[in-house]
Amino acid sequence: QVQLVESGGGLVQAGGSLRLSCAASGITFSSNDMGWYRQAPGKQRELVAAITFIGRTNYADSVKGRFTISRVNANTVYLQMNNLKPGDTGVYYCNVDRRRWSSENYWGQGTQVTVSS
Repeated sequence: QVQLVESGGGLVQAGGSLRLSCAASGITFSSNDMGWYRQAPGKQRELVAAITFIGRTNYADSVKGRFTISRVNANTVYLQMNNLKPGDTGVYYCNVDRRRWSSENYWGQGTQVTVSS
């Protein structure tokens, strides 16, 4: 059973930085795409950043130049968030996406990020 555990969220002032981590257990495959999504109160979940199995990255326009996604292997993904803004506040979810190869798509429980002005 695949489980994703996020860590690194918290409360930070505008302009500050946080680094989110996601560790996946129970993974038996070597290839997957990984990503970070966020959901602000009253809004739909949106893609923040994604990284493919070959290391290609994609970012939401609102975070380009401030956030960096990276991965160590098929099990671990990070999101370095710099120059945080109040609009970055939300619950951040880690995603492991296997839909290139199967129907598998996994989510973590989420970690809260709150940016105060």
